[in-house]
Amino acid sequence: MKLQERIDVLVQLGDHLRGEDEYLQAVIKRTAYNNAWFTEENQQQAIDAIAEHYLRREQLDKWLAPYEIPDGNELQNIGMILAGNIPLVGFHDLLCVFIAGHRALIKPSEKDPYLLPYLLKLMERFDERSAHYFRLVDRLRDYDAVIATGSGNSARYFESYFGKVPNIIRRNRNGIAVLTGQESPESLHELGKDIFSYFGLGCRNVSKIYVPRSYDFQPLLEALHEYCHIVRHRKYKNNFDYNFAVHVLNKAEFMSNGCVVLTENPSIHSRLGELYYEYYPDLVEMQRVIENRQSEIQCVVAAPSILPVKTFPFGKAQEPELWDYADGVDTMAFLLGLTG
Repeated sequence: MKLQERIDVLVQLGDHLRGEDEYLQAVIKRTAYNNAWFTEENQQQAIDAIAEHYLRREQLDKWLAPYEIPDGNELQNIGMILAGNIPLVGFHDLLCVFIAGHRALIKPSEKDPYLLPYLLKLMERFDERSAHYFRLVDRLRDYDAVIATGSGNSARYFESYFGKVPNIIRRNRNGIAVLTGQESPESLHELGKDIFSYFGLGCRNVSKIYVPRSYDFQPLLEALHEYCHIVRHRKYKNNFDYNFAVHVLNKAEFMSNGCVVLTENPSIHSRLGELYYEYYPDLVEMQRVIENRQSEIQCVVAAPSILPVKTFPFGKAQEPELWDYADGVDTMAFLLGLTG
C-alpha cells in the first residue's frame, strides 16, 4: 500500500468510529465485563479521542508534513508490547508503525484483548491489504525493532531482553498540574477531567499538583467534589477507602472531599484514589523542577503562558494530538530511521 492509501484507511476508520456501530458496542460491553476498570464510558472516551484527534485527514496531513515517507520502504517487523492501563493505550504507536509502512507484531495486554483486534478488522474491511501490516501474537519472534511499554520493573526486563535491537522502552510517567491560585472554578472543574479520567490510571493523568505556599485548597476540593460519582465504582472506592483509612490510622495530615485524598508528598506518582501536592516558591523554581524531573513527567497542565515549557490546557491532558509523542520520543523518526 502507498502512503496515501494507508492514510485513506485511517480516515475511513475515523469516519466509522464517529458513526454508529452496534457490533462495536457489543465489543465494548464484552471488554467491560472482562475488565471492570474499562467501563463502557471510559472505552468510548478513548475511541472518541482517537477518532477526533488522530483519524482526521487534516490532522494526519499536518502531523506528517515534516517527515519524508517514501513509498516502497523496506518493510521491518516491529515487535509491540502494549500496556493495559487504559483502553487502546497503544494505538498511537500502532498508527505510527502503519504509517511508516512497517508490520506490527502485536502482543496485546490481557486487560484489553478485544477492542484493538476489532479496530484492525475494520481497517481490513476498508482495504484488505491492511491485514498485511498487523499480526497479533502471543510471543514476539523475528522482530527487527521493538516498542514496549510497561512499569519501571518490566522496563528493566525489556531493556535487557530487547537491548540488541533498536527499541523504544517506556516506563511509568505521570502528568502534573501547576496552579497559581488564580484559576477560575471552571478551570478547576476541567482539571478534574485530567485527574479522574480513566480513574487516574493513565500516564497522562494528573497525579500531582504544584501550588504556591499561600494556596487555598477549598475551591479545588469543591470543584473536584463534582466528580464524586467516581466512588460508585467498586474498585476505585476500595482504593479510596484504603488510602483514607491508612491516613486516619497514621494520624497523618491530609484533605479529602469524599472522592479523592490530598496529601503533601514529593513523589510524582500517587496512589490510586489519591492526589499528591507540593508547594513551589515561584514559577522560575517550578520550571527548574520540571526540567530536573523530566524522566518522571509525561505532560504538564497549566494556564496558558505561565511557564516557558509545553503545557496542556485544563481538561485536555487525555486528548493529545498526533505530534504529542509519549515520553517526548519521536516515534515516527525512530521508525523511519530503521530503513535509513
